[in-house]
Amino acid sequence: MKSLQYVAYAGVLAALLLAGWSSALAQNVTYDDILHSSAQPQNWITYGGNYSSHRFSELKQIDTQNAASLKMEWVYQLRRTGIFETSPIVVDGYLYMTEPPSTVTALDVRTGKAIWRWTPELPKNLLTIGLFPTNRGVAVLGDTVYVTTIDSYLVALDGKTGAVRWRVHVAENKEGYAITSAPLAINGKIITGTGGGEAGLRGLLDAYDAKTGKRLWRLWTVPTQGEPGVETWGGDSWKWGGATTWNTGSYDPELNLLYWGTGNPAPDWNGDARQGDNLYSCSLLAVDADTGKMKWYFQFSPHDTHDWDAAEPPILLDAAINGQPRKLVVMANRNGFYYVLDRTTGEFLSGVPFIKQTWAKGLDAKGRPILMPDIDPSPQGTLIYPSITGAINFSSPSYSPLTGLVYVTAREQGAYYFKGRPKMEPANPELAGGGGGQRVLTGDPAYTAVRALDATTGKMKWQFKLVGDSWTGTLATAGGLVFSADVAGNFFALDAATGKPLWNVHVGAAARANPVTFAVDGKQYVAVAATNSLFVFGLP
Repeated sequence: MKSLQYVAYAGVLAALLLAGWSSALAQNVTYDDILHSSAQPQNWITYGGNYSSHRFSELKQIDTQNAASLKMEWVYQLRRTGIFETSPIVVDGYLYMTEPPSTVTALDVRTGKAIWRWTPELPKNLLTIGLFPTNRGVAVLGDTVYVTTIDSYLVALDGKTGAVRWRVHVAENKEGYAITSAPLAINGKIITGTGGGEAGLRGLLDAYDAKTGKRLWRLWTVPTQGEPGVETWGGDSWKWGGATTWNTGSYDPELNLLYWGTGNPAPDWNGDARQGDNLYSCSLLAVDADTGKMKWYFQFSPHDTHDWDAAEPPILLDAAINGQPRKLVVMANRNGFYYVLDRTTGEFLSGVPFIKQTWAKGLDAKGRPILMPDIDPSPQGTLIYPSITGAINFSSPSYSPLTGLVYVTAREQGAYYFKGRPKMEPANPELAGGGGGQRVLTGDPAYTAVRALDATTGKMKWQFKLVGDSWTGTLATAGGLVFSADVAGNFFALDAATGKPLWNVHVGAAARANPVTFAVDGKQYVAVAATNSLFVFGLP
C-alpha cells in the first residue's frame, strides 16, 4: 500500500526498455568508485565532487584558452516552478537531479531527455519554517538513488526505473523538521541531517543502512539532561535548541570521520533564556562514521544571536603548516572568519576575517572569538557586519590542488539586528526563530564577489565583483577555470590563477545552485541550475 503514496509517471519503464537505457542507468557505483572519484572525472558521483568537498574536476578539455567558445548544448525545464537548488549527480552519461520540492528526475546528458521521474506525495499541511521548499540533490550507491524529502523522509529509488525500494521516516514534519540537503553515501551507509531550527527543535544527524534503510545511529546536536554540554544551555532551553544539520558534510575515509556543520541556536535573535555557549550550535562536528559518536567539535560562534549557521560545506585537504604536514579541515564561515583546523584533533591552527566583520576583535589562541561590546540585537536595531545571510551561506566553495586556493562567493553586507522573544513556541510559523529579525544594508557599499583565498592562511589572492548578489557556489577545474553565477542571471568562467573573466552567458534567471562538470563520449560539459531550468554548456 505504501506505493500508493507516490506519483508514478506513465510509460516510464516501457520508455526505458524501448530506448535500451535500462541496463545503462545507475551503473554499480561502488564505495571504491567514490573514494577514487578523481580517477573517473567524466562522472560527478557525490555532492561535493569528492568526499573532501573540493568541488574540483580533473577535466581540462574546457580551459583558459577556449572557455570563451562555450555554447549552450541543451536546456531542461522544470515541470513545476519553485526554488531550484539542485547539484546534479552524473554517472556514465546519465544525470540525476532534484526538482523542487522533492522530485527526482533522471536525464540523458547527451540530449537532456527525461528518462524517469519520481515525485512523493507531500502532506497538505507541510511545514517549512525558516526553509525554502527545495532540495539540493541526491546520492548514488550501487544501482540505487537516494533522496531526502521536504517532509523528512529518506527514500531509496531503483536507478533504472525510479521505483521505490524503501522509505524511512527521519523526523516529524509536524514538529518543524524538514530536509533540503543532499544525503551522503559512504561505505554501506547513507548519512543525512535535517533543517528546521527556526521551528524550535533539536538538531540531529543520522546514518542508515544503504540496503535496508535501517537506522544505524543517531547523534543529537543539542545535549539533553545528564549529557556533556547541557550546562551550556540556561534552564530548559536545550529542548528547543536548534543546531540543525541542514547542509551536506564531508568525510575522511582514512580517519573514518564525518565532518558536519551545525546551525544557529534557537531562538535566533534573543539569547536571554539560553545563557551559555549553547553547544553544539554553530559548530563543526567530527563524528565516527561507524558509531555516530562525536570525536571532537569546534564552535565558531558561541551563544550566537545573529543566525550565523556553520552549515557551510567543510573542505578537507593535506598541507604543511609551519613546515609540518597536517591533515586539515578549512571553512570560510558565515560569521566572516576563515578557519584552519587539524581534522584529526580539532585543534585550532589559524583564523582570519575574509570579509568586513564588526562583532569580534579577533580570535584567541584557541579560536574563540574576542567579542566587541554591545553586539546583540536590540529593540531599536544593532548594526553588525555580516548580515544574516552571512559572509557565505549554503553555497559550496571549491578548492583547487593545482593553485592551492579556496574559491568562495563572499558577501560584504551589514544589517540592523532586532531582538525577538526569549523563548520558542515550537512549530509556530508566526514566531520563526523567536521573532525579531534584521534589516539589511543595501546600495553601493553592499556587494558580493568571488574571492580566491590561500587555503592554509585565508589570505585573499584576488576577487571578482559580481553584478548584485549571488547564491551560487563555485566549481574549479584542471583546465584552470572557476565557474560561478549571480542573481542577475550571469553564468561565467574566471581564470583560476588571476580571477580574469573569460566567459559569460546570461541565462535569463537567477542561479541558486552549485555548478558541476562531467563528460560523455569524450566531450566535457558544464551545468548549472537557474530558477526553473537546468542549463548545460559545451564547446562547439
